[in-house]
Amino acid sequence: MLKGFFNVPVPQNEPVLNYGPRSVERAALKAALESARAQQIDIPMYIGGKEVRTGKTLEIRPPHDHKHLLATYHDGDKSHVTAAIDAALAAKADWENLPWEQRAAIFLKAADLVAGPYRAEINAATMLGQSKNAYQAEIDAACEFIDFLRFNVQYMTEIYAQQPQSSKGIWNRVEHRPLEGFVFAITPFNFTAIAGNLPSSAAMMGNVVVWKPAPTQIYAANVVMKIFIEAGLPAGVINMIYGDGPLAGDVIFSHPDFAGIHFTGSTAVFQTIWKTIGTNINKYKTYPRIVGETGGKDFVLAHSSADADVVATALVRGAFEYQGQKCSAASRAYIPASLWPSVKEKVQRDLTNIKMGPVEDFENFVNAVIDERSFNKLAKYIDAAKADKTVEIVAGGNYDKSQGWFIEPTVLKVSDPHYVTMCDELFGPVLSVYVYDDKKFDEIMDIIDTTSIYALTGSIISQDRYAIDKATYRLRNAAGNFYINDKPTGAVVGQQPFGGARGSGTNDKAGSMINLLRWVSPRTIKETFDPPKDYRYPFLNKEV
Repeated sequence: MLKGFFNVPVPQNEPVLNYGPRSVERAALKAALESARAQQIDIPMYIGGKEVRTGKTLEIRPPHDHKHLLATYHDGDKSHVTAAIDAALAAKADWENLPWEQRAAIFLKAADLVAGPYRAEINAATMLGQSKNAYQAEIDAACEFIDFLRFNVQYMTEIYAQQPQSSKGIWNRVEHRPLEGFVFAITPFNFTAIAGNLPSSAAMMGNVVVWKPAPTQIYAANVVMKIFIEAGLPAGVINMIYGDGPLAGDVIFSHPDFAGIHFTGSTAVFQTIWKTIGTNINKYKTYPRIVGETGGKDFVLAHSSADADVVATALVRGAFEYQGQKCSAASRAYIPASLWPSVKEKVQRDLTNIKMGPVEDFENFVNAVIDERSFNKLAKYIDAAKADKTVEIVAGGNYDKSQGWFIEPTVLKVSDPHYVTMCDELFGPVLSVYVYDDKKFDEIMDIIDTTSIYALTGSIISQDRYAIDKATYRLRNAAGNFYINDKPTGAVVGQQPFGGARGSGTNDKAGSMINLLRWVSPRTIKETFDPPKDYRYPFLNKEV
C-alpha cells in the first residue's frame, strides 16, 4: 500500500461494551429502550434525499411483545421503486466523481456516530425490532457495523493503491471505476450490521444504490439511514424503499441500468433472482454483478478426543444465541458415542439455567423468534419430532405465542443422520444431534459433506491434531468459514471474512477486500511518453 497519500486512520476492531450492572452503557441503553417504547414513530421511505410517505402504513411490533406498537412505516409500490432508481441515477455523476477521500470521510464519520451518540439508539432499535438481547445487539448493530465501515475504507484505499508496473517511457495505471448503473441491495432481518454494510460498501466504491431492507428490520434500518444522512451522504446515493419483493424485482430486474445486486437472504429467493437476471440479460447495458450470501445448515463435529465442556458450550452458544437466527448458527451436531452422555448432561444443565423472555430484562439469554411465520414453521417441526418415535427430545420442545413468538431452546437426538431436521434449514433455536460410533469418524465426515446443499460454516472440536487436520481437509468444501475448537458463529470483520459457497452463496467474503472488488469495473490506461513515429521494427533492416 502507498504511504502518505493513501493515509487513512488504521482500523481496529471496535471494543465490545459489557453492559454489566451499574455500568454507564447499561444505563444509557435502558434509557434508550424506555424512550423508544414510550413513542410510536412514523417511518418514511428515503428517496432522493426526501422523506416519502404513501399513507399506506404497516405496523412494527417487538417480536417478544407483539401487543405493543413500536412504529408504522409507509409501504411503497412500483412508482416508488422507479423513483428510487431515477434518484440514484441522477446522483451518480456527482457521486462517482467525488474524490475517494471525500467518500471515505462520510463513512468514517458514520462509524464514529455509531460508536458515540447513536450507539444506545441503534442498539435499542435492534433489541426492540429484532428481539436481540443487549450483548447480541452490541456485537451486531454497534461493533460489527462500525468495523464494516472502518475496515471497508481501508480496503478501498488498498484497492486504489493496486497499480501495475510501468516500463521505461510508459506509465500504466488502473482506474477502479464504479459500475455503470445502479446497485440493488436486499438486506435481511437478523443483522443490523449487514443492513448497513450491503448498501454502504457498494456506495463507498462510487456506486449509487437502491436499498430494500427486510420489513422486520425496518425499525433499525431507519436509524442506519439517519446516521448516513447526518454523516453527510448526498441525496440519492442510497435510497431506502419498502414494499413487496417481487413487485420491486419486476421494476429493477427489467431496468437497463441495473448493474448489480448485493443480497443476503434465503437461497430460494436468491436463485429466483439469479434466474430472472439470466432471463433479462439482453436488457442490461452491462453484465450485472451478482453477490449473495444465503442459507446455511451449519455443523459441529466433535471428535472422541474433544473436551465435553468445550463441546457443550459451543453447542449452547452456537445454536441458541439470538435464537438460532444467525446464518452461521449451529443447527446440526455429530457427537461420538463415548462423549455423548457427558455432553448431553452439560447441555441439559446449561439449558435449565438459561432464561427466556423480553429483551428489556437483561437476565434473559434467549428472546423471541422474528415473527409468527417463523414461529409456526418451527412449531411444526417440533411437533413432528415429538410424534416421531425415532427422535428423542433432549431439551426444550415447548413454545408459546401468547405474549411474543417464543420457542424454547430445543435439542433433538435423531437416529437417522438424514432426518429432516438434520437437512432442512430451520433458522430457529432447534439443534439436531446425531450420535455416531467413535470408529466411524471418517464415515461421518462423508455424511456431513453430503447431507445438505449448504456450505456456510462448520467446526471441528478435537484435541487430536491428526483428527483436526483430517477434518480441515476433508470438509474444505463443506464450509466457507471453518472453526477449530470453537462454535461456528461470531465472524469478526478484518479477522474472519464471512461467506460460503454451494447453496450458501457466492462466497464474496463480506468484511474483506474481496467483496469491495465486486463493486468496481477496472479500466487499464497506458500512456506512452515518446511514441514511435515509424512502423518499421529493427528486424526489418537489411543485413549489410
